[in-house]
Amino acid sequence: MHAPFTLLCVKHRTLIFDLDGTISDPSVGISRCINFALESFGYEAVTSDDVRQMIGPPLAEIFEHFLGTLPEGRMIELIDRYRERYADVGFAENIIYPCIPESLEALATGGYRMGVCTSKRADYAVKIVDMFGLGSYFEFVDGGDVHIKKFMQLERLVCGGIDAASAVMIGDRAVDIEAAKINGIRSTGVSWGFGDIDELENARPDHLVHAPQELLELYL
Repeated sequence: MHAPFTLLCVKHRTLIFDLDGTISDPSVGISRCINFALESFGYEAVTSDDVRQMIGPPLAEIFEHFLGTLPEGRMIELIDRYRERYADVGFAENIIYPCIPESLEALATGGYRMGVCTSKRADYAVKIVDMFGLGSYFEFVDGGDVHIKKFMQLERLVCGGIDAASAVMIGDRAVDIEAAKINGIRSTGVSWGFGDIDELENARPDHLVHAPQELLELYL
């Protein structure tokens, strides 16, 4: 099932990282922003544990999970209110995972082209990446928006010049793995984020790692 490590090093030169749950833990900021939006429109707050289980998919899917199907106008209002707080303080409530900066530096030194593909808006993602001093490692930061799925983002990157055959999507949720498969991109699941082991194994990534240092064992 797995290609030899030496083959991976030769063939796979573009590493595409998810952000939330892969590079950093955004759960505090996202939970507070979700509840800021919900309570602004008279909905009941939800627990941080409930929010953690939903981190990864686009915001519209998170709000629909808690509230059911909503009119388009109300969904836009909720997302706008969420982003009001997120742009101000929510993005800064991210916590970077241990050993991520060192691992990214080693991969960059190893000659990999690297980028970010996240469901959050690109401008927020850039602020987070820069806050942690990681901007120099990433050639691109691709963000999502309302009704934009992760597989659409990867499709856009492939159309923009990323070679699917020489790329790997690295993420913590099944949506990352499934989006990669749709676009003919190999995938590596990471278990330190928000997707549990069963979710990741059922998505059948090409590889599954349990610590950032294992990425170096896999690709260097």
